[in-house]
Amino acid sequence: MQASLEVSNLSLVLSTVLLFIAFSIDFKEGIGLGKDILIAGVRAVIQLFFVGYVLSYVFKVDNDLLTLVMVMLVIFNASYNAHTSSEGIPNSFKVSFLSIGTGTVIALSIMFFSGVIKWTPTQMVPITGMVAANSMTAINVVYRSLRTQFEDRRQQVLEKIALGADPKQASKSILRDSIQTGMAPPIERTKTVGLVSLPGMMSGLIFSGIDPAQAIRYQIVVMFMLISVAAISSFIASYMAYRSFFNENGQLTI
Repeated sequence: MQASLEVSNLSLVLSTVLLFIAFSIDFKEGIGLGKDILIAGVRAVIQLFFVGYVLSYVFKVDNDLLTLVMVMLVIFNASYNAHTSSEGIPNSFKVSFLSIGTGTVIALSIMFFSGVIKWTPTQMVPITGMVAANSMTAINVVYRSLRTQFEDRRQQVLEKIALGADPKQASKSILRDSIQTGMAPPIERTKTVGLVSLPGMMSGLIFSGIDPAQAIRYQIVVMFMLISVAAISSFIASYMAYRSFFNENGQLTI
């Protein structure tokens, strides 16, 4: 089975029409996202072409140490982006790095030792990117959920503390809801996979000529991995980040 997918320069240029559609909707409704759409489009083009050339070199060299460096770089970038979206939560980079790093290492280790993937840049780097991006998304949701719920449930938390609860006990329901919120997106995607959407990895494997049945097996492993990573990262981030809403005396500061 042979298949190819080629996007010409003309096709790439014409695809900007899709951005203009978004611009038009933004302008008509006065949403105010035009600048963000432009920045996102330009950054995507620059970043993807840059990464494409870097990956071409990394794949060609096929060096174990360089592969490890790329894996760590992906985790670092995901952690930094989660940090910038943390809305001022103290030590958010440390929390993000530990959460994303732990989830990614556990997932990659299980997949490596089970024989699903091999320690090659063509497999480790793309899979790491998928895992870290999923983890980053979950953590971003957790950060927003923590801040919103501490603001909305402030009186409840204060009452629990007044009755003798420590910060962890007073925050238990908030932590549970934040973890649930962080885990929800990959769970919902897994519920509808195949019925509503065909995942990018599976489609890519089929495009490259892999037997659809084998591509489906790989995608199942990936979907299970993403749920696990979201759970691990959301759990660690929630239990590390909630402390920043209390001072050293256990008093709520928000």
